[in-house]
Amino acid sequence: MKKTSYLMLLAMVVSLFAACNDYETYSDLKKKERQAISKFLVDSAINVISEKQFEEQGQTTDLKKNQYVLLDKSGVYMQIIRKGCGQQVESGKTVNVLCRFSETNILTDSMLIRNDIVGTIYMNGQYIDVSQYVDKMTVQRNGSTFQASFVSGMMQLYHGTSSVPSGWLVPLLYINVGRPLQEGDEIAKVKLIVPHSQGTQTASQSVYPAFYVITYQRDN
Repeated sequence: MKKTSYLMLLAMVVSLFAACNDYETYSDLKKKERQAISKFLVDSAINVISEKQFEEQGQTTDLKKNQYVLLDKSGVYMQIIRKGCGQQVESGKTVNVLCRFSETNILTDSMLIRNDIVGTIYMNGQYIDVSQYVDKMTVQRNGSTFQASFVSGMMQLYHGTSSVPSGWLVPLLYINVGRPLQEGDEIAKVKLIVPHSQGTQTASQSVYPAFYVITYQRDN
């Protein structure tokens, strides 16, 4: 009887020890995130430039060199594909901005959600025509600070919140948000590597970095 109790106790201790070893701290998760971003940069042959070089180049990224600028304050990596037509969101103004995008979990290398294609995806137990779900967000600018919330779209539908990831607002200091009015006009387009601290609530809770391709167009 005593031997059986001893073996049961030993099994409990071993099980508890194994569980403790499986537990990942927040520091562990952040380390995995940094490693995933580093691997993504290498695998994608991304040339990271400093903010100083970015400014010297006129706030542009050389697409032929696959340049991304690392923005130190946010930790976001940004590539400007197109600056866009029109003008920047003006300070003191509130505007509606329409976005098409794709969102990829860098940690798992899996596409999470998108509305930048013509077609359907399976989500929440049904097939959804993603082309019908352009993301609309209300953006307010005060100086260099932006606040925003989703009005409608795939991000709100998928993540279940109107909160706009801070990383989505980072490009607004560098791009124009207008509407094509004449031949040759193009809306702004960027690529972003967004750490969990600047990402969605889901990314923040699960500690994963996301890769976005996003277009911005003024709605009003």
